Amino acid sequence: MSPTFAELGVPEPICAALAKRGIHEPFEIQAATIADALAGRDVCGRAPTGSGKTLAFGIPLVATVERAQSKRPRALVLAPTRELADQISTELRSFSGDTRIGIVYGGVGYGPQVKSLRQGVEILVACPGRLEDLIDQGVVDLRDVDQVVLDEADRMADMGFMPAVRRLLDQTDADRQTVLFSATLDGDVAKLTRDYQHQPVRHEVGEETPDITVAEHVFWNVDKAERADVTAQAINAVWPAIVFCRTRHGSDRLAKQLGRHGIKAVAIHGGRSQRQRTRALSDFASGRVHAMVATDVAARGIHVDGVASVVHYDPPEDHKTYVHRSGRTARAGESGVVVSLVQSDQRRDSNKMQRKIGLDEPFIAPDPEGLRELSDAPERTLAPAAPEPQRSERPPRSKRSQSRHGKSSRSSRNGKSRGGAKNRNNDGGGRNGDDRDGDSRSSNGRKKRSAPAGGAKRRGQGSGKPGKAAASKQGAAHGSRSGSPKKGSANGAGPKKSSGPNRKARRSHLQPGARSGS
Repeated sequence: MSPTFAELGVPEPICAALAKRGIHEPFEIQAATIADALAGRDVCGRAPTGSGKTLAFGIPLVATVERAQSKRPRALVLAPTRELADQISTELRSFSGDTRIGIVYGGVGYGPQVKSLRQGVEILVACPGRLEDLIDQGVVDLRDVDQVVLDEADRMADMGFMPAVRRLLDQTDADRQTVLFSATLDGDVAKLTRDYQHQPVRHEVGEETPDITVAEHVFWNVDKAERADVTAQAINAVWPAIVFCRTRHGSDRLAKQLGRHGIKAVAIHGGRSQRQRTRALSDFASGRVHAMVATDVAARGIHVDGVASVVHYDPPEDHKTYVHRSGRTARAGESGVVVSLVQSDQRRDSNKMQRKIGLDEPFIAPDPEGLRELSDAPERTLAPAAPEPQRSERPPRSKRSQSRHGKSSRSSRNGKSRGGAKNRNNDGGGRNGDDRDGDSRSSNGRKKRSAPAGGAKRRGQGSGKPGKAAASKQGAAHGSRSGSPKKGSANGAGPKKSSGPNRKARRSHLQPGARSGS
C-alpha cells in the first residue's frame, strides 16, 4: 500500500492544500523521491512524462525553502520550454502558501518579471536563456540558491541548453541540493549528474521508452496535394487531435486549410507570442477547438490529457521523434490512435522507423471510418468559445485631443510637447523569440545580440510631469529612466541569508545503507 503524504514527512498545510484539490495519495515517483528530497539528499529520478514529477520535486522545495532577499532567490527550477515553466509555476502556487513563486521566460515583456524579482521570490522557475539575460542585466543573482531542480533534463540536452545549464549551476551555492528528473539518464544527462550531483539517490519509475503500442497506429498512403483534406477527415473522425508539422509556416498554413474544411484548429510554434501560445493551448485543453497544429519543439512540455489522436502530417525526423509525438495520446490508461501520412518517396524511411520501434503496420489507403472504429473516444461537441476581453470604446486619438482642449493632437495641456515614447514592450517574441522557448540564447550557448541592459527597463515606463519649455526634453529623458532603482535604496534591502544547518553536515550523519535506490 502506498504511503500517505503525511507519512512521507510532508507538512500538514501542504497536505491540506493537496487534499482540497482531491490529491490524497502520492504517485509512484512521488512516494519514491519526496522523503529523500525532504532530507536534503541529491536525487536523480527517471520517470516518463505525466508521472507526477512536479509534485515530487515541488513539495520538498515549498516545505524547506528559506526566505529570500530582493533579486536573490533561494531555489531554482530550470525547464526547457515556456509551456512547461508555466505549468510548473501554476502547480507550485496551488500549495505554496506564503512562499513566493517567480517565473521568467522569453517571448514576453521584461517588466513583470523584473518587478517580481525585485520584490523577492523564494522559488524561481525559469527557462535558461531569459534567466541568463536577467543575470547579465543585474536583475537576479543566484549566489543564494542552495536548491536546484532540473526538470526534463534530456529535453534541455536535445534543445541545446546544456552549456547554459552548466553556466547557471556554476553560479549557485556550491553546497546546493540538486534534484534532476529526466525520461532518460544517459548521454549528456549522465555527465551532468556526475559533474553536478553529490552521491545522488537514484529512483527509476516506469518504462524508459514509453509503450506507444497502447495506441492504434495506422499508416496512410497519400499524395502531397491531398494531405490537408485527408488530415481534416482524420480529425473529423477522431478528435481532439494534435497534428505535427516540421515548420512554423507549415503549421500556420495547415491550420488555415483545416478551417476551410470545417475543422477549428489553432497553431502553436516558436514564432508565436507567449500570449498566443497560451491562448491556443487553453483553447485546445478546454475543448474549444478540434485540433492543435504544432511543431516538434513547441510541443515539448505540452501535457494535455484526453488527446484522442495524433496525426503525423510531416514525417518525424527519426524514430525518437515519432515516439515523442505519438506519446501525446493513449496516456493515463486511455486509448488513442496515431495516423501517419506517408508519400510514395517516404515509404522506405517509414519502414526503417517501424522496425526500430517494434511496429509492423501495413501502408493502406486513407480510411476515416476505420479510424473511428479503432478509437474509444466518446462523441463530443466543441465547448463554447472563451469570451473576448472587454475593451472600452474610445474615439480616435486626434478627436480625443481636440475634444479636451480644442487643440491639435501634438499639443499638451500647457501647449508644450507631450513627447512620451511609445510602449513597445509587448507580448511578441521580437528579438528575444526563437523556436525553443523564446529565450535569447542560441543552441550553442552563445548569446544573441540584444538591446543594452538598460533598454528593457526604459521601455514603456512613464515620463515625468511636463515642465517648463527649457526643461521639457530633459524631463522626458529622465522620466524614461525612472523605473530603475538607485543603489542603496529600500528595494535592495532585505533580511540576511539564514545560516541554517550546513548541508554537508546534514549529509554526514546519513548512513550509506539509508539511501534507498542508491
